[in-house]
Amino acid sequence: MKLLPIIMMLAISSIANSQVSLARIFGDNMVLQRNTNIPVWGFAKANTTIEVQFNNQKVATKTSANGKWLATLKPESAGGPFELIITGENTIIVKNILVGEVWLCSGQSNMEWPVGQSDNAKREIANASKYATIRHIKIPKEISSQPNLDITNGNWDVCNAATVGNFTGVGYFFAKQLSDSLQVPIGLVNASWGGSVAETWISREAFEENTDFKDLIANLPVNNLDALLNLKKETTKNRIEALQNSKLSTAKIESYKNLELDDSNWLEMNEPEAWELQKLGEFDGVVWLRKHVTLVEEDLKTAIFLEIPGVDDEDITYVNGVKIGETIGWDLQRTYKINTDILKVGDNVISIRITDTGGGGGIYGEPEKLKLVIGEKSIPLSGNWKFKVESIYDGVNFNDYPSLCYNAMIHPLIPFAFKGVIWYQGESNIDRAFQYRTTFPLLINDWRQKWNQGAFPFYFVQLATFNSPGNSNEGSTWAELREAQSLTLTLPNTGMVVTTDVGNPDNIHPTNKETVGNRLAAIALHNDYKKSTIFNGPQYKSLAIHKKNILISFNDIGSGLLAKNTDTQVFGFEIAGADKIFYPAKAYIKEDNVIVSHKKVKKPVAVRYSWVGDASKSNLYNKEGFPAVPFRTDDWKTITTNSVYKF
Repeated sequence: MKLLPIIMMLAISSIANSQVSLARIFGDNMVLQRNTNIPVWGFAKANTTIEVQFNNQKVATKTSANGKWLATLKPESAGGPFELIITGENTIIVKNILVGEVWLCSGQSNMEWPVGQSDNAKREIANASKYATIRHIKIPKEISSQPNLDITNGNWDVCNAATVGNFTGVGYFFAKQLSDSLQVPIGLVNASWGGSVAETWISREAFEENTDFKDLIANLPVNNLDALLNLKKETTKNRIEALQNSKLSTAKIESYKNLELDDSNWLEMNEPEAWELQKLGEFDGVVWLRKHVTLVEEDLKTAIFLEIPGVDDEDITYVNGVKIGETIGWDLQRTYKINTDILKVGDNVISIRITDTGGGGGIYGEPEKLKLVIGEKSIPLSGNWKFKVESIYDGVNFNDYPSLCYNAMIHPLIPFAFKGVIWYQGESNIDRAFQYRTTFPLLINDWRQKWNQGAFPFYFVQLATFNSPGNSNEGSTWAELREAQSLTLTLPNTGMVVTTDVGNPDNIHPTNKETVGNRLAAIALHNDYKKSTIFNGPQYKSLAIHKKNILISFNDIGSGLLAKNTDTQVFGFEIAGADKIFYPAKAYIKEDNVIVSHKKVKKPVAVRYSWVGDASKSNLYNKEGFPAVPFRTDDWKTITTNSVYKF
């Protein structure tokens, strides 16, 4: 993938072309932000006079020497539909524009995850036309080595049964709550990319001005990534060949699907589980997976289906050398029918050729959903699969170097007016959780500085429950990333949604996006739209040690603390003494506090709550239904303290 910066091509074409054009974020069916100045911009020949008309406003401006023009409309009240008319040497008319509340939705896959793959999708699709004043634009998933002037394309969609399935799920449920409460149009600008790390969303300038990153960024060429791309490919190739103890070769690839192939010397990995979390490590490219299955004669007398919960990104699947299906789409389940005439009694082999172009790779989802269905019975396929690398992705991945997504997906949107940002990301940064304490605030401050509109609202989702390795005694990257997210709340005008009760421990992509969107909306409605409601859960305040017990006090308890699904017992607490060994604690609510103890801890000094990836058993809430924020009272060294960003 050649990264000739789009900024250069756009600048050249804009100056050479005398016709006026409009930045592609503007389009039919869009929503403009109410009650604030509205920047409108585009491109034309230098020194061209441009007139912008909207509602009862008319503003004139001139194109600068670099071929860009900018006009600023005065604030408008909610309403519409309106037309935006741009006149230069030609005329552009943008139709069916509404004015209301606009939110930028960004992050990785759990923000990108669409309504159509979320819980209650059929219900939402059936009722979508009731929310026709919700509009959505998906920013193209692209990267660039330099900041681009514009996105390459983009269409604003009116919410209806035909379109809503492709809306960001979290964003849509957030928008529904705002729409119901405010009765104004809602616009969603969806700039998200599954698997992306936070560093790809931060500008080069922000890294250069940060003491923790400036030396690293100084080694990254500004204009040409080809040399680094070649270095990346060579480094990856050497690592994979050492891992497999063989040279990468295409000589025998055709045989990888066949039953007769001797795969006894292939390595093994667990499925379903992202291969980045296993011995294959960070890798983008093509990998073959093989699984042997024994069938009996009765199995061949009925219909047989292979069910795969999800593949990131693409698969071609074979049984005994015969192709049974292929799918492109990281967020799609697969169900392939297997003709019984290609099967035999005894040993059979399933071979899956997986192509991963970025982010996570491999089979993912709930283990019980990876199976062969034979009539009324099923054969589990989770567990060890043989694997072999076919080839390395020949291109720059959005995570290979910093700023690539920022340059192509965020910078072109500046200075588009919006109310705030909702953000769902962090899974791809867990190995650098401690550094996320620096990285995430850097991102927020960077965007705020670039827009120059002050500390606009920035609300984010804390990592959901997931069965990741580790606990308080072993260390937990997932818990440490959650802590880094909590610490980011020290920035002004931020808010965080807790989702330890939302996720599926076996699926990194929880499909309950409604609860997440609703909780984000609760923060916005309280903070930005002055709705007097409880909008978050209990947060750790202080501790007091009384002999063998520790008393924990909380802020944001609402109308009181609640141990959900039990009469008194609170789950999720751990307690430790000076030896730093944690034990599952006996915990109960007393008035507005929680009393924590364990019989083996005679002199307690520290308490942790939900300090584990799968925190689904934790049950401390306020009575308004918001879960308590995971926390620890100690400051003992974490396992990611020394892990830093590299490229």
